[in-house]
Amino acid sequence: MIAEHEITARVPFAGSDIPSDAVINSCVHCGLCLPACPTYRETGLEQFSPRGRIYLMKAVADGRIGMESAVFQEQMSACLNCRACEAVCPSGVLYGQILEASRTQIEQAKADGRLPPHPWPARLLRFGAFGVLFRRPGLFRLFSRLMWLYQKSGLQALARRSGALRALKLDETEALLPPICDRFTIPEGQVLPAEGAERFTVALLTGCIMSTAFADVHEATIRVLRKNGCTVILPPDQGCCGALHAHGGDLNGARDLARQNIAAFEGLGVDAIIVNAAGCGSTLKEYGHLLHDDPQWKDRADRFSAKVKDVTEFLATLDLNTVDMRPLNLTVTYQEPCHLAHAQRISAQPRQLLRAIPGVTLREMQESSLCCGSAGIYNITQPDMATRLGERKLNHAEATGAEVIVTANPGCHLQLESGLRRRGSKMQVRHIVEVLDEAYKR
Repeated sequence: MIAEHEITARVPFAGSDIPSDAVINSCVHCGLCLPACPTYRETGLEQFSPRGRIYLMKAVADGRIGMESAVFQEQMSACLNCRACEAVCPSGVLYGQILEASRTQIEQAKADGRLPPHPWPARLLRFGAFGVLFRRPGLFRLFSRLMWLYQKSGLQALARRSGALRALKLDETEALLPPICDRFTIPEGQVLPAEGAERFTVALLTGCIMSTAFADVHEATIRVLRKNGCTVILPPDQGCCGALHAHGGDLNGARDLARQNIAAFEGLGVDAIIVNAAGCGSTLKEYGHLLHDDPQWKDRADRFSAKVKDVTEFLATLDLNTVDMRPLNLTVTYQEPCHLAHAQRISAQPRQLLRAIPGVTLREMQESSLCCGSAGIYNITQPDMATRLGERKLNHAEATGAEVIVTANPGCHLQLESGLRRRGSKMQVRHIVEVLDEAYKR
């Protein structure tokens, strides 16, 4: 193991998952991505832009700097990976691919001793999260149950009042912990029949945090799908989608989880694989790229990804059942999750569904598609920038006068709820399927 002061030579990209020269060189440095980039909008600094970060990647690829560069490591971490730059890029630069590869290169170099390792608390956290919890659904659900006990027993209130969390510098991270619902898991292996005539058979990704902290959103999703003639299958043996691994520089971990999910879903003969978390859906749709070098899994991954549909994307293609809906008399604004709007290019469909609900008034906020600062675990690793972006988003949301912020991703949900609690606001955050489900319940 080496210390930082012992690095005397440039540390190049090496081994597997080297950022593609073809993708790096496809950037023509036009700068059209700059206004779309949240970190550039906040700082006005070139290195905080996609173009600036691609310059840094190319400098490492060309040997002009090495991965030991503090600026290189800072900027690979400071990027939200929101993919807004991809949505506006005239050259079609696949920025997310080279960012994830660059992060993986840094992590590989830290693991094999070419770069100084993370401090031991960060190493322990990465191992616990990426190596254990998100790879073992049973352990993740046990952890969720412990968090439920922490909240319901009064320990959470005591820890917050006592100042212990602040002393341990965990107060901001702990504030993001969602209220764990009492029905904290969605059992797998079920087949839930359509209400009325069956129109489609679909499978639902239960995932990790969505099947625990957001189990009520899964329940709403299932009810809405069944109301629209879908038989819903919850395949056993599925797991985490791998999004956090891919974004966090552990592409091999993401590949392991991709293979597990492909094996769990293939052979079911379903019309679609439904996802109600934007970040998960984006990763599932990119399994083909993730496994493009694996001849045994590449074609299977492509077939799997072709069936993946965000729940809003799928419902918007149907002749939506509005007969069973009742008016809600609700004013909402829509916050676009980055990996729905930019990575999956799904923007009109959620609005279409909201406008189909009787009594719902949709008021558009400014900068709806600008990242709220959640970005996976970004609000933990980069709390200052995440807070700035979260406050910016909430200012726009509150300016609409809406009662509810509607979104479609758990990370956005937690980020927005945390910010509203800090403000003492009565505004609510709800998943779009929860609004649809309430209309059907009425």
